[in-house]
Amino acid sequence: MRNAVVKTGQGLVQGFDQDGIISFRGIPYAAAPEAALRFRPPAPPTRWDGVRDATAFGAAPPQLPPAPGVPPIWRPGDGLDCLTLNVWSPDLGGAGLPVMVWLHGGTWKVGASSMPHYDGVTLARSGVVMVTVNYRVGFEGFGHLPGIPDNRGLRDQIAALRWVQDNASAFGGDPGNVTVFGQSAGAASIAYLLAAPAADRLFQQAIAQSVPAGHRDRDEAGRITATLAAAAGVPATWEGLAGLPPEAILAVQDTPLTGPEAGGSAFGPVIDGELVTGPPWAGSGARARHVNLICGFTHEEYRGLAPGGPPQGVDPAVVAASLGLGPDAATAYRQADPDGTDAGLFTVMMSDALVRMPTTWVAEAHAKAGGRTWLYDFTWQSPAIGAGHGVDVPFTFGNGDSRYAARLLGSPPPAEFAALSGQIREAWTSFAATGDPGWPPSTSTIAAPGSGTPPPATMSIP
Repeated sequence: MRNAVVKTGQGLVQGFDQDGIISFRGIPYAAAPEAALRFRPPAPPTRWDGVRDATAFGAAPPQLPPAPGVPPIWRPGDGLDCLTLNVWSPDLGGAGLPVMVWLHGGTWKVGASSMPHYDGVTLARSGVVMVTVNYRVGFEGFGHLPGIPDNRGLRDQIAALRWVQDNASAFGGDPGNVTVFGQSAGAASIAYLLAAPAADRLFQQAIAQSVPAGHRDRDEAGRITATLAAAAGVPATWEGLAGLPPEAILAVQDTPLTGPEAGGSAFGPVIDGELVTGPPWAGSGARARHVNLICGFTHEEYRGLAPGGPPQGVDPAVVAASLGLGPDAATAYRQADPDGTDAGLFTVMMSDALVRMPTTWVAEAHAKAGGRTWLYDFTWQSPAIGAGHGVDVPFTFGNGDSRYAARLLGSPPPAEFAALSGQIREAWTSFAATGDPGWPPSTSTIAAPGSGTPPPATMSIP
């Protein structure tokens, strides 16, 4: 099976043998969003003649490095031709293998399917066709422009899922049994896609790992655009911003925001009344009955979002008030953990506010709408950030030797990594194959994570 060639709807692609799994990289699912297509919804990919080499990843979406000292995954010379995906197949001649499509996280500003910790070989070895997707991030994907459709990054994801419908069978997959899964911004994307009519019947299962809070209305998004355009010295219009190279927009994307827009990421889904009609926990309505959903969170989400830890001298009562909680909230949190420190209570409260409650609300809304729903709490403690945000990703993919995994787990990873990763991958791939991860579904009434005990019918991992 070396140098295998597969026929897609746009032309032939040639992959390669990667440890017994046939891998295809950098396949276009949409046209390059450049020139007249800049800041526009994804357009169909063009056809090609001959055999297209699919042994190298496509360019990442334009973005800055995620942190100081981290090598950039996009450089100005890479351009805008980023709407590609990657496929790993254990059996090109297989008949109807489950398909799993990964949507990466990254605060809507960073991330790419080429990152080593998203390598799909290990998951594909479990008998699924694995797909990872690039989608536009930052202003390219989520900036608001007058007269231009919002949420281009989400539209990219839908275009990729349509490509999967059209082409999965050529790679041994079943287009009628697709599981979309993702973490952080990728998990929130899934929650939005659950409610989007444009994504109807594009997937049958969904796994949302750590759904964050955060979205913008059009007025907020418009003011953000005005701030960034002023910093770049151009009008806040398509003509003004499309005339800039992506690196010029990246140079101003972190311009400080004031007023209601201050705080959080400048970019994210915009409530446009079409694709996004409310927060991710608004619910999938009648579509819930057609999609099985796993939702989950890490037990100490905040520790991965703010590695420096809580501020000194934190007062839980002040924190509760700032989060809009009732006057008795701090007391209730303390009663749930009477031996906890103020710093520990702060971590729990912020974990709940930023991720754990949004994730729980998504699960609850899906269950109330009649969808089969499972909930989990990832409690395993890493040496670096405990059960913090993102620590579950290496376990999901079974990739313990990446730079990302080394930062969170240590190098080599702890001895228990392989067994726990195997448990999670078995649950995820079983869910993809059968719609059942192996523990009881949740009910429509789910207890708050901050109550001190896991909600009913919640799987604790490990």
